[in-house]
Amino acid sequence: MVYGTIMKRKATLVIERKQNLADGSIIQAVVWELPVPLPGSRHRFKYRLYYGKSGTCLVRFDNEQGKGDHQHINGNESPYQFKDIPTLISDFRSAIKECEEPT
Repeated sequence: MVYGTIMKRKATLVIERKQNLADGSIIQAVVWELPVPLPGSRHRFKYRLYYGKSGTCLVRFDNEQGKGDHQHINGNESPYQFKDIPTLISDFRSAIKECEEPT
């Protein structure tokens, strides 16, 4: 399904999910497949995966134009090595689990 235009070319929506959990936290994932890679990335996906609670971002994986693939975990930003969508989802879930574990 074509759902919008990114960089003046058609992009395909691959994933669009949002969960509001009982504890007030939110998990949201949006992934687009692009006709060409976004500047700063070597793959054809534009993504934003978010986990937060009470208005605070706890985990976010995204790839901004020009900035490339990176992750935000508990306020710390670091590069992210994108492999494929299943690995991205798995890494995101692992980061959420680590955030939820008591220190």
